[in-house]
Amino acid sequence: MPRPAAPPAAATSPGSSAPEQIPSASVAATSGDTAATTATATASATAATAHPAAAPASSSPRLVLAFDFGRRRIGVACGDTLSRTARPLAGIANAAAGPRWDAVDSLMREWQPTLIVVGLPYNVDGSESGMSAAARGFAGEVERRYALPVHLVDERYSSLEAETRLRSERESGMRKRRVAKGDVDAAAACVILERWFTESH
Repeated sequence: MPRPAAPPAAATSPGSSAPEQIPSASVAATSGDTAATTATATASATAATAHPAAAPASSSPRLVLAFDFGRRRIGVACGDTLSRTARPLAGIANAAAGPRWDAVDSLMREWQPTLIVVGLPYNVDGSESGMSAAARGFAGEVERRYALPVHLVDERYSSLEAETRLRSERESGMRKRRVAKGDVDAAAACVILERWFTESH
């Protein structure tokens, strides 16, 4: 009996080719590359979350020293741009030959400010006085010696405001000891620094 004929091969249209078969090894390699890429992206995202970029330096708090310049004494106060509060430090002796720069040096080493504020005395009508020139000279010398930016602030009535504050503290019992002249100078430097905080922010 004759054997049945084999089934005819699938018809292929002219000009076409059989579908290309991707070797199993290539499929595995492609899958491996995709997994590696996904793992790398995940690791990078995790690292970025765990270690956020540092904040710009300009947003960091800055410590400021303020000076209330006077012929006999120079009041000093300190504060920072984060709390925007001031505290009195000391009164430095001043004379015709100049202030005690050794005392200023000591304060600079101790507090390491990044900015200086100096009170500029004006007359009541807003014009500059003889003290204005002396205060400008002091500010210029501070800038030269310590290579720090120096800002000038109108200090009119700062001593009067400082005396009022100290008197109030004394009367309320917050302040136990008597008010000395150096205390007034340092408190006036606080007023000057607070004004700078208000004007610069």
